[in-house]
Amino acid sequence: MYISNFRNNSFPPGPLGLPFVGNSLLVRKLSQQFGGLHGVYQQLSEQFRSKMIGLRLGSERVVAILGYPLAREALTNEDLNGRPDNFFTRLRTMGQRMGITFTDGSYWEEHRAFVVRALKEVGFGRKPMESLMQQELHELIRELQVTDQAINPGKLIQLSVLNVLWTLATGKRMEKDDGRLQKLLDTMLKRSKQFDITGGILNQLPWLRFIAPNRTGYNLLKDLSNQLKDFFSETIEEHYATYDEENSSDDLIYAYIREIKARKDDPNSTFTDAQMIMTILDLFIAGSQTTGLVIELSLLMMAINPEIQTKVHVELDNMQNQLTWSNRSSLPYSEAVTMEVQRFFPVAAISGPRRATRDIKMGGYTIPKNTTVFVDLKSVHMDPEYWQKPEEFNPERFFDQNGNLVHSERLIPYSLGKRKCLGDTLAKASIFSFFVGVMERFEIMLPEGASRTVELIPGITHTPKDYLVSFKERTRV
Repeated sequence: MYISNFRNNSFPPGPLGLPFVGNSLLVRKLSQQFGGLHGVYQQLSEQFRSKMIGLRLGSERVVAILGYPLAREALTNEDLNGRPDNFFTRLRTMGQRMGITFTDGSYWEEHRAFVVRALKEVGFGRKPMESLMQQELHELIRELQVTDQAINPGKLIQLSVLNVLWTLATGKRMEKDDGRLQKLLDTMLKRSKQFDITGGILNQLPWLRFIAPNRTGYNLLKDLSNQLKDFFSETIEEHYATYDEENSSDDLIYAYIREIKARKDDPNSTFTDAQMIMTILDLFIAGSQTTGLVIELSLLMMAINPEIQTKVHVELDNMQNQLTWSNRSSLPYSEAVTMEVQRFFPVAAISGPRRATRDIKMGGYTIPKNTTVFVDLKSVHMDPEYWQKPEEFNPERFFDQNGNLVHSERLIPYSLGKRKCLGDTLAKASIFSFFVGVMERFEIMLPEGASRTVELIPGITHTPKDYLVSFKERTRV
């Protein structure tokens, strides 16, 4: 028997739920059947003929939103700038509500503004950031040059991208053979595959951790949190030991230490060592996978589509300036490829969760205060009413009839509004710079007989199933 203890005529339509678990079991079943939460929301949207779907996951009231008009309205609505405060989000930051990703209100606004300012001071979005990218790109190219057989380049790419952010945050790069780093990335990949953006059954029925701590992913998350805390704490201790108020201004940790010391006499200050750790953790998690996955998929699509790869090579060979983000206007086709990859692949198919800070009227329905809202970004990027043949990979869709590159407002992989991805500039620059840098030096090929279809594994981020490609050095024409 299905029971609903929260639905009324003004709440978006959706399936009735079971006592205690709500729609958790149904969503889990449909997610396995339709390839992730975006498939669930699409299926329910068709079933209930609505672009807004109401659910209950455990005790949490949830609304899923599909399609660009409502997505834009939701993502730019300041009354949806809150973040849910639940078991999964607190476990992510070791039981505390700190950092910048899952805080809100004045606390979030203060620390977000500080991080943006501090990162700009150390070169975020400017030439120093591009220099870091070029350094890591050259290291990646060197590693690809010594491979004489087909490989999966995913981890090499992830480490390269991560080092750009890590250097901005800590002032030094990590060696790729660091065993701690390898373990961290492996654990984070497991986390991404085991959970979805809702936190899964562990968040909806947290008491299950006492019965099945491994199966629910509880032990995995605890292990990851401990690894991250230990890793960051060691780096922060080194910064305290070398801190000099006159000269220590070249990374985010020094900036935080300076702010903590400046506010030491303020009993209401929220600038603490714990907050610093949580903020770095947020940046680490946000920047560790999504950007690298887009680069990885961009290169893989070149192997699958050699005719597109040829066009990229021709454009790069005609380029007279340095292949950097600053010079991207001279490489419109290459930029269009990276844009199409972000449209075509649902790497982050669902937006980060929002929380309604008051009752909201939207789409003819009411979203009650404290409801968690998820926006289906894939429904925006694969809308056949806007994108012609959206199921086809076609970079040329981003050019107008005069051959000019067009940045469509409907391409929103970094979300919209005040909650837009804090590192979107770094992500865009990294994707473009690493893509064109590798493409300039290599021809990318699939092994004979390899599948030309890319299958993604659903999770917090969607990752490609294991594959192999070959990197053959080429000379610039």
